[in-house]
Amino acid sequence: MRVDDVTMPDGSRAEREVVNHSGGVVILAILEGKVIMVRQYRHPAGAELLELPAGKLEPREDPKECAVRELEEETGYLASMVTKLGSFYASPGYSSEMLHLYLASGLEATAQRLDDGEHLEVVYVPYEEALGDCLNGKIQDAKTALALLIYKKLYGYSRGRPSV
Repeated sequence: MRVDDVTMPDGSRAEREVVNHSGGVVILAILEGKVIMVRQYRHPAGAELLELPAGKLEPREDPKECAVRELEEETGYLASMVTKLGSFYASPGYSSEMLHLYLASGLEATAQRLDDGEHLEVVYVPYEEALGDCLNGKIQDAKTALALLIYKKLYGYSRGRPSV
């Protein structure tokens, strides 16, 4: 956390609090038409949230390698291929966190390897249901909603489509 003294576009001065963040990854993996998601308690929200697997970048870690690592740690699936779908700021009003979104494919079941203190449940949700839950407010995690919408825009989706 830091407080910056900044010059605004109109020349006025202001203080801005900034949360320094190393960035992270978000992974969209679809297996037999179902999105691999995780349900976990999020203290700031005071609730369990349904989200895509995601994780924080280690210092100097390549985001693509982080995506492969986090997917396996959280869900027990190893991806042979990850394709970048984009990057976005999580909340640029106060945080420097840049999230990198990946589509994982070539999935192989391995074993979950959760970090100490990490408690989550792997959940499989049909793609269209997950997308609908983003639109009706059942899924309240912004990174998950954005990932599902980007996927829909870039690749479309139809029932019965094979796993990517």
